[in-house]
Amino acid sequence: MMWQDQEVTFGGTGLDRLAQQRGDAAELDALMTEPGARTLLYWRGNVLIEGGEADRALARLPLDHPVLAEALDAAPILLGRSADGAVIFAQDISAWQPPELEHRDAPLGWTVGGLPQHPALAEGQGFSDLRAIMADLTQEEAELAATARGLFSWHQSHRFCARCGQPSQIVEAGWQRRCPTCQAQHFPRTDPVVIMLIARGENVLLGRSHGWPEGMWSVPAGFVEPGETIEAAVRREVLEETAVEVGEVRYVCCQPWPFPNSLMFGCRGTALSEAITVDPVELEDAMWLSREELATVFAGDHPMIRRPRRGAIAEFLLRNWLADRLA
Repeated sequence: MMWQDQEVTFGGTGLDRLAQQRGDAAELDALMTEPGARTLLYWRGNVLIEGGEADRALARLPLDHPVLAEALDAAPILLGRSADGAVIFAQDISAWQPPELEHRDAPLGWTVGGLPQHPALAEGQGFSDLRAIMADLTQEEAELAATARGLFSWHQSHRFCARCGQPSQIVEAGWQRRCPTCQAQHFPRTDPVVIMLIARGENVLLGRSHGWPEGMWSVPAGFVEPGETIEAAVRREVLEETAVEVGEVRYVCCQPWPFPNSLMFGCRGTALSEAITVDPVELEDAMWLSREELATVFAGDHPMIRRPRRGAIAEFLLRNWLADRLA
């Protein structure tokens, strides 16, 4: 039986993360030498995939693949044991500098087909922005990919000890950093974010942030502040961004969102007021959209709003509200 929240991408598969083995060097060596052990590959935030439009999947490379010679500064990160019994690691070759990018760094977020091809990779394998292909992955693939991307992002931004400022080291198979100078331990960061479907009768509140692609609208979202409950964060964020007051708030489900390191708490709220006053610093625009208009959005027929991205929790909330099955 699939629970409603298991429709959300990037989590909920029951992946065995092998946490007990992370700190045992002998156990890690044994896992790395298992015949079926494989690794995911990342380059500057982009994941290696293979296959075509109809059978796209994460590429799983053997741990002795020649391309891994580019991963000079770290051992593989242990992700866990997949449902088929294979141990899955992840490695990052962001130090690789393609000849065509000799004088600049590659930006994150390039889409399929726009990224350089490493000469050691096979035909049909290439790097992709995870957001561009997340809806094509299986639930387990999505969880593995999100876990790895979140960890690599955290390591990149936390190379130095927050206590004494000295360089820290990766330990615990990638799940911790330790400072050799002051012995401080640092653990992966996850930022709590609320994302909420706010309804008033048969209308739903949508907003548009500055710089978004044309036609992109979504439900409100924002970071949870220290000392704040999820419900209070929902009310505060909506009031700050749109001046709409929110009453009852109910938690629905959550989604890990590794762009870079968030956990999205999906909620449903009831609006107590209707008038919108947009905070121009936070939003470009906001509106109430009727259930009938939202149906045209999902059908791809709305003249101004494009269909929400499949796999994102915003799409999950809107789709289930439209079908009147949002628990």
